[in-house]
Amino acid sequence: MKLVIYIDGGARGNPGPAAVGVLIGNKSYQERIGNTTNNVAEYKAAVFALKKAKQFLGKEKAKSEIEVRTDSELLYKQLNAKYKIKDKELQPLFIELWNLQQDFKKVKFIHIAREENRLADRLVNQALNTLL
Repeated sequence: MKLVIYIDGGARGNPGPAAVGVLIGNKSYQERIGNTTNNVAEYKAAVFALKKAKQFLGKEKAKSEIEVRTDSELLYKQLNAKYKIKDKELQPLFIELWNLQQDFKKVKFIHIAREENRLADRLVNQALNTLL
């Protein structure tokens, strides 16, 4: 079984009010996450997505392949060992993501164009707009 997930995270002000948006199958999720940076929001979107995938799949998670699609080049390159993680705020989030990945057969992070991630981006903006 392969589950495709679209994620996005964003902050207004960087740092500033931040939110995550996640699409798993036909389910969409959005959540405000307080004040933080864009990069932290992108990581938190990935963490949120894998936690939701565990709930969504239940006992089938160990047999499942997950494909996480993101428009964040930094997140993609750090999770695929192309960039080092120097930011101290991102290191614990990377570890949390690494641990979450162990629950699945395979987790693959894919970089996509921003245009292909419009729905997840819209969820982030909807959550942020509720702050105003």
